[in-house]
Formats: sequence, C-alpha cells, structure tokens
Amino acid sequence: MLRWTGAGRAERRDGRRDGRRDGHEPGGPGRRRARTRVTAVAVAAGLAVSLLAACSGKSHETGTVRMATALGKGEGSLNLVTLPGQMENGGSDPRVDWITPFEERTGCKVGWRVVRTPQEARDLLHNKGRRYDGVAAPPEIAGQLVGDGDVAPVNPDLVDGYRRLEPKLRTLLRSKDGTKSYAVPFTWGFNLLMYDTQQVQTPTGWGGLFDIDQVRRYGGKVVMRDSPLTISDAALYLRSHQRSLKIRDPYSLTPKQLDAAVGLLKRQRPYVAQYWSQASDAVGLFAGGQPNRAGQVTNAVLGEAWPYQVDVLARAGRPVQGVAPSDGVSGWMTGWMIGARSEHPNCMYQWLQWTASPDVQQQVAEWNGVAPANPQACSGDRLKSAFCEAYHVGDRDFIDRVLFAHTPAKTCAKGGGDGRGTACTDYTEWVRRWDEVLAAK
Repeated sequence: MLRWTGAGRAERRDGRRDGRRDGHEPGGPGRRRARTRVTAVAVAAGLAVSLLAACSGKSHETGTVRMATALGKGEGSLNLVTLPGQMENGGSDPRVDWITPFEERTGCKVGWRVVRTPQEARDLLHNKGRRYDGVAAPPEIAGQLVGDGDVAPVNPDLVDGYRRLEPKLRTLLRSKDGTKSYAVPFTWGFNLLMYDTQQVQTPTGWGGLFDIDQVRRYGGKVVMRDSPLTISDAALYLRSHQRSLKIRDPYSLTPKQLDAAVGLLKRQRPYVAQYWSQASDAVGLFAGGQPNRAGQVTNAVLGEAWPYQVDVLARAGRPVQGVAPSDGVSGWMTGWMIGARSEHPNCMYQWLQWTASPDVQQQVAEWNGVAPANPQACSGDRLKSAFCEAYHVGDRDFIDRVLFAHTPAKTCAKGGGDGRGTACTDYTEWVRRWDEVLAAK
C-alpha cells in the first residue's frame, strides 16, 4: 500500500500569471519556485529538424488529415489552446518561463488561449472557422478530437526526444491499429485517498469514499474532485464490490453500469462538503476550512486528491497522508495534439520538441505539481529525488498499475462494456449525469 507524506519538496506560493495572450484571462494556482534554466543544448538537436524541406502532407478538411512527413522553416507564429497552468512566460513568477526561451531560439512567437473547461477547448478545435495549431488536451476530450478529425496524427520521427518519454504514456493515444500516434505526452498524474491521520482510520480502497457505512462517519467533512471522470472512480469501486455489473473498463460503461455508478455517487452526495476543481480548493478545506454552499465552515478530513495536495498540507504541518486505492488507481495524461487546420505546423513541431525536453519538463512539473512525461526531468540537478519518488516518475511497475483515463464513447473500448455487446455511454452523457450528482441532495 502506497503512502505519500509529502516530504522533501520546496515551498510553493499561490499566484496568477499576468502575462496574457489572445486577450483571455489566465488561470490556475501558482506553484513552487522553479529554475528557469532551459538550455539550448537540450533541444538544439531536435530543432535542427526544422531545416528539412517543408511538406506538411495535411488537408484542411476534417476526416482527411494526414501525418506530416517532413518540416521546413518555422512560420514565425504559433497559436495554442490550453487549460490553466500549461503556458508560463514569467508573468506569474519571473523565474518560471518556458515560452520566452522558445521564442528566442525558434523565432516562433507564441499566442495562446486559456480555457476553463476541457469542453471549451474541444469546441475551439472543432470550430471550422478557427485554425489553432495545437492543444494541450486532457483525456476528457482527446478521444473526441481524434474521432472528429480535429487533430492530425503526430510523426514521432519529427519530435526529437519522443522515444525518451514514458513508454506507457506513448501508447495512450494511438489509432486502433496502433500505427498512428495522436499526442506527445506532456504531464500525468493519479488520484489518491487523502485523510487526516488523527481523525480517520487508514482507508485501503475506494470503499473509504464509496462504502456508505464508512463515509457517513465523516459526513460533511468529505471532499471529491469536481469532474465527470469521478464517475470512473465509483465504477472502480463497483467493479470489485458489485461484480454482477461486469464492469471491465471504468471509462467504458454501459447505460446500466453508468446508472449504478451515478446512483452510488448520489448516495454519497449528502456526506460531501465540497467538490473541488482547483487543487488549491482541497488544500484550503483541509488546512482550516472554507465556507460550503450553506455558508458553514468545513474542515475536511477525508477526500479524493492528488499528490500535490498531500505535499502542500504535509509541509504545512497538517496530519495528512495519501493512499493509492488497493482496488484500482485512476490516472490521467495531458498530451500536446496538433490541430487539423494548423497554419504553423513547423512551429508546432518545434513546440512539441521543446516541451518534451527534460529542462522544460522539470519546470512544468514543479510549477503545476504534476509528474513529467520525460523521466529525464529527474536526472542530474533537475527535480529532487523526493519529488520523483512521490510522483512515481520512471516507476514502471506503478505506472503499469495506473488505469489511465480515456474519453468515454458510445462504442465500447476494447475490454470495456459488459462483454455482451451492449453499447456504452459517451462523455456528453457523463457530463449530463455528473450534473445530476451535483444537484442531488
């Protein structure tokens, strides 16, 4: 059983990036002090590929996107879509900047639009009137983007350093026949059960949150992640404790299986004080309490969290620990994907090379409190060993245990559904059912 007490990491601070592009408000919590050393040597070999003859080999029509075979000189611009925290140019902290060095070395001026939800990002990439070069896509939308033809296949041979990225992550967004890759892994993470050691008996599995007899003991002091993908965690519990449902893949659920998971979450709902969307919200609830919907101050003692929250609270002296659920560890990966209507494919490939480099990966991991996709970020004098151990960077045995999220779809994933040929439910349905959970009393 894994426990994480958060030792060995430097202090973070909260803040917001004041440098904007595309006129949109940036977001996301600030993070620990990060080194800004991003060496030209780390990416020089990768960027040399841009000297090749230009040949994107891509149509602008959805569904007919082809993979690039060679690249040419950078076009001078790059337009991206991201969620908060994935683009930093020193506006939040002058020591945290992986955009300015890229612009100086490539001549590609970077513009980006920060969205607040994955669905906003998906809508922008799907809009035929817009031509974004790339998106940092979470699992909620990555599968949709591929299925709708809104992203182009990635040519790994044009991304220096691609083969040094975590092998398991590289397999997560491939075509069904395994011949095409659609993303370059950027960051990843996993979910823990976080608990107050002075008030909660050590939970061992998802039953700590979903077994009603257990969770009611801490009614009003439980926090959960505000995401439709939380349904998959309830499904993981049911997979072990209600085997008649025949749940095989917690992200590929039949209507009956989805009903069971949503029903469980609704029964849990009266005991949940708050659902968090920003990691700092959960920290505040455990650190001293925040007002809930009724205006009452809640001091949380049990909940779903990431290693980040466990780390921050432990360093602040709070008696918390994190446990990886014994009945299944759920996780996620964010990957950079190329827009199907990209106007600047050469600059986009240089960006893919840049963000895969170990020095940039080190900055991103420290700033956002996530695991880097490139294990070399833990080599040399980059990330501290305690950080890398806590986030299981390079720990192949642990990573193989993680059930990484994929976009729920009506066509059951291989190994998903109930094994009887019943159709599954898509992410749109998951969003609708998650709204039911939040509205339940």
